[in-house]
Amino acid sequence: MNEAEFMSALRALPLHPGARNLDDDCALITIGGETLVINHEMMAEDTHFLPDADMADVAWKLVATNLSDLAAKGAEPIGVLLGHSLGRDDARFLKGLREALETYDISLMGGDTVAATGASTFAMTVFGRATHHPVPARRGAQEGDEVYVTGTIGRAMLGFEGVSEHRAAFNRPEPRLAEGIALAPLVSAMMDVSDGLLLDCWRMAHLNRVTFVIDAEAIPVADPARRDDCIRWGDDYELLFTAAPDVALPCPATRIGMVQSSGIAPLVLGVTPLISPDTLGYQHG
Repeated sequence: MNEAEFMSALRALPLHPGARNLDDDCALITIGGETLVINHEMMAEDTHFLPDADMADVAWKLVATNLSDLAAKGAEPIGVLLGHSLGRDDARFLKGLREALETYDISLMGGDTVAATGASTFAMTVFGRATHHPVPARRGAQEGDEVYVTGTIGRAMLGFEGVSEHRAAFNRPEPRLAEGIALAPLVSAMMDVSDGLLLDCWRMAHLNRVTFVIDAEAIPVADPARRDDCIRWGDDYELLFTAAPDVALPCPATRIGMVQSSGIAPLVLGVTPLISPDTLGYQHG
């Protein structure tokens, strides 16, 4: 199965209402007057990091990618559970884990370890507290909304390729937690950008049964000469969101397009309709 087929099969299983039909970044559980926001991420050697990667950076990124999904819900992080396969450079992994937990003022709550052979795989579950209700979702974009993205797209790609000023963007991304909390009361839909801006635009539009009309030249990219690569590569961990035209944004973000009623494709780049998502970004299988 590829990822889409596997996700479709999972949706046939009994789902908690807080799973949001597995269409969203996080699950929600309301306890008393609080809503718990939960996310789980995995990182696998040769898929998410190279065998010679600094394990301190791998640990940081495992935390950061989880927190990026919380940011898209406007959630305040509380703590994490870790799944760790013992192997090389465990001390470096612990160093990076400590640095990330201290930077974002969150705690380790537990987890599991296993002695494994072969390629390393790590997993983490993060818990957060919703700061606004309703909690932002990927659903909610409406005709007439405008499409925005935070930050600059393509920095991680350049960092992966060895451009020194952008290495941290790939090795140690910084989740947009403060921006997510500020935006939560104002957005109609929001998600983080992990698999490529174009692909994530396509996914959000398709889920909402609308069309996103995106101005490629308006997208802030790290290398304008490689604009197309930047907007497809991924690992950006910026926030993609829609909001009404009259909304005053509380944080810096760039307007990159608008939402129209559903047309012949979920995504139009300039004047080109993009019907299939197959070449728009990173596909999981």
